[in-house]
Amino acid sequence: MHKQPTFKELLRQDVKTVFLNLEEFGEEHIVNGKKMLIIIDDVELTEREKRLKSHMDGIYKKQTLVYVSALDFGPLPGVGKPLKIDGATFIITDSINESGVYSLHLEANKS
Repeated sequence: MHKQPTFKELLRQDVKTVFLNLEEFGEEHIVNGKKMLIIIDDVELTEREKRLKSHMDGIYKKQTLVYVSALDFGPLPGVGKPLKIDGATFIITDSINESGVYSLHLEANKS
């Protein structure tokens, strides 16, 4: 008899087949030297920025919110660690494991 998958197993499958699917939301990028599917979510980031805003004279912070598969990425990165996306270096300001998908809030100083 075939065992029905658990809800958690179904969520893990959905990470690649639905959320990070190239035909749905995912886009290929080079992350820390490795090609992987990620989602860059500027809409959610805009909403977060409305609540939390920081400015300094002549310098602004470029902020990016990225979703990536935990299986593709590896261990959850810590706050303060660098992350490269397509050659641009960011610092991780928040990292959360959301049922097999990492939500990474990144920022880089720009002038």
